[in-house]
Amino acid sequence: MKISLLTSAALAAGLVCLSSAGLAQPPGPPSAPKTPKVESPIDLTGYWVSIVNEDWRWRMVTPPKGDYASVPLNPAGKAKADTWDVSQDGSCKAFGAGNLLRMPTRLHISWAADDVLKIESDAGQQTRMLYFNSAKIPAAGAKTLQGRSLALWEHTMAPSGGMGFALGLPNGESPPGGDLKVTTTDLAAGWLRRNGVPYSDNARVTEFFDRFPTPDGNEWFVVTTQVEDPMYLRAPFVTSSHFRREPDGSKWHPAPCKS
Repeated sequence: MKISLLTSAALAAGLVCLSSAGLAQPPGPPSAPKTPKVESPIDLTGYWVSIVNEDWRWRMVTPPKGDYASVPLNPAGKAKADTWDVSQDGSCKAFGAGNLLRMPTRLHISWAADDVLKIESDAGQQTRMLYFNSAKIPAAGAKTLQGRSLALWEHTMAPSGGMGFALGLPNGESPPGGDLKVTTTDLAAGWLRRNGVPYSDNARVTEFFDRFPTPDGNEWFVVTTQVEDPMYLRAPFVTSSHFRREPDGSKWHPAPCKS
């Protein structure tokens, strides 16, 4: 019995020593922080085509002068819209960040860096850079059509209803996926429609992207866009635009807008 007790005590002491020795070891190198590219809850890369399933007459053709129905313009906005004429059709002002994804277009989305997502459009030949690190956003200078965009993964579910019913998901259930939120400022003045419906260089654009599969095997994403402009809008202008994945870039045909 004494031998057994002594043996147990020795073993316990040895384990304590081993444990202490382990604790005394220097910590290993810290793991590298995950990048937005690695952490992305949804994959938006690839080629996409816009599916115009609403507001066809304002998106697929240029509306006539003075047609700004459904846009919450204030009197100053209406006066500005009424200065448009057909000679301005095709202007790059319709391809700014406030309206670019509302245009009938194809997109090519890719990672320009591990924390910079790039969106290219063939309509108007525009390029948007979405920065996940605010420190990497280029310093403010002259305002541009695409502005300066800060992106954030929100890791949330898409809102229920609406898209599920529209795309034939069972019982109208909400599509799975995480949200990408993008806030764009420092915009040059642009148009919400090709007929000169304006937003000013004080506008702020907030977008939410969701990607999801549908029962027919296709991949889609929907972007909900909110444009706020104290100069020309009396309320935020909110739209939802849908895109379907394409297998490759064979239908990609960039065409410039009129500067």
